[in-house]
Amino acid sequence: MKKRILFFYILLIILVLVLMILNLISGSTKISLTDILHLALEGDHSSIKGTILFEVRLPRLLAAFFLGGALALSGYLLQAFFANPIAGPFVLGISSGAKLCVAILMITALWYGYSFGALAMILAALLGSFGATFFVILAAKRVQNMAILIVAGVMIGYICSAVTELLVSFANDSNIVNLHNWSMGSFSSISWQEVMLFTPVTLLGLVAAFLLSKGIEAYLYGEQYAKSVGMHVKRFRILLILVSSILSATVTAFAGPISFVGIAVPHLIRQMFKTARPKIMITSSFLCGGAFCLGCDLLARELFAPMELSISTITAIFGAPIVISLILRRKGGQ
Repeated sequence: MKKRILFFYILLIILVLVLMILNLISGSTKISLTDILHLALEGDHSSIKGTILFEVRLPRLLAAFFLGGALALSGYLLQAFFANPIAGPFVLGISSGAKLCVAILMITALWYGYSFGALAMILAALLGSFGATFFVILAAKRVQNMAILIVAGVMIGYICSAVTELLVSFANDSNIVNLHNWSMGSFSSISWQEVMLFTPVTLLGLVAAFLLSKGIEAYLYGEQYAKSVGMHVKRFRILLILVSSILSATVTAFAGPISFVGIAVPHLIRQMFKTARPKIMITSSFLCGGAFCLGCDLLARELFAPMELSISTITAIFGAPIVISLILRRKGGQ
């Protein structure tokens, strides 16, 4: 078991490094590894290749890795919270709730000529995440059937998405195209200022989740068992949903709603590592989520270049079949 875990950890790290290199060298302007080394040693930010490398591709690469990892980790925490592998921020409508509040902030700012920073976007996304999560938890208390809970979450997501599209339709400002691109999910146009803001948030979320890992392990055995070992279950559930909401809200604020990563990646990790131990699931989900989004972002840019697809289009193509297989397996009692 230990050899298997070590093997897949090494494999994930190698995969992340390879995808990072491919993301740096690929694009309309080809930049070789020699060029990257030369530009890095000289600190050349003023040339065309230097600007593309340091101001466009590197921030985008970091966004795909850290935000992808945060989204996968958020999905795992929600699955632990609801004790259901189909739970995730996109399926439960949490990402859509965050999307709605950020869209309201953007449109209000455009209408009244206000300016706002990345922190305001995070707070708006957090408000939307908490709102959607509240309704999902409320539904969870009223129904015992998890399938009905998932349907309720999907409906919340559809409602939030419909209201968002309605608001976008009535916002006639030329800058609204940025809102439309964001609402489709994208790691493009990420600045270093944004990287410096979301990186510590995602890393703190990772650390917080790791500190909760012992409690998650007890909680997975059931609330009664968790109480029997002296765990304050109510406080733990609040912390768990808080960390998950902050992570998913951060992703939505900067990259828009991204589908299926939060469900597919933890499921892939369980299949690869053949374990449900929280410490392994937390760290490997973060790594795999980063690798998954790096690969999907590369495909989004390169498949039909120079036209770029939304990141959610690619994640859905690869993530949806995994979710379908998971549902079919659960339906079959496996």
